[in-house]
Amino acid sequence: MKEPRPELTANDERADAPDFDGLVTPAEVVRSGRTRNDFFDAVLGLDGPATASDVVDRAGHGVDAAREYLEWFERMGIVTRVTESPATYERNQEYLNWRRVQRLQERYATDEFLDYLQTETDRDKDYAEMFGVESPNAVSIAAHASTTDRSVEAVWEDVSAWKTTRRRIALIEPALTSGSGDSAEERTAV
Repeated sequence: MKEPRPELTANDERADAPDFDGLVTPAEVVRSGRTRNDFFDAVLGLDGPATASDVVDRAGHGVDAAREYLEWFERMGIVTRVTESPATYERNQEYLNWRRVQRLQERYATDEFLDYLQTETDRDKDYAEMFGVESPNAVSIAAHASTTDRSVEAVWEDVSAWKTTRRRIALIEPALTSGSGDSAEERTAV
């Protein structure tokens, strides 16, 4: 039998165990294939105008990729360009709301929307009565906690839940009146 070539034989260098800590983690391997989703998640987290470098910090990928994805997201309507030099972008909340309405319409029927809307409007009315104001934005959390002997945290949780109720109503109403063939608007007789 012939001996293998020297580069194929084990030597002292190869006798050491592999450095498993030096290997890329499975999470990093999976993440690297999700570049678009990483940038999308970064854009969803924006709370104001951001440059490509700001998005890179959130997404963990290169600035060139960030620029490409931001331009693509702009064409799709996911972000809007605020300034040209440097290019800054902000999340297009109207697009995201429209997309949520589309997904709701794919998932629920009109009867379900009507039930959800009734539940949420009842909840909205209950919160308005609880706080004695028309909007969650009109609640002074500290003042209400003080006058009702509740903790600031408990009042804040109720105000947050009220805001969530309002957001749900804002999504359910357009889902009822647009798009799907089962919508209330299209069912009305003329």
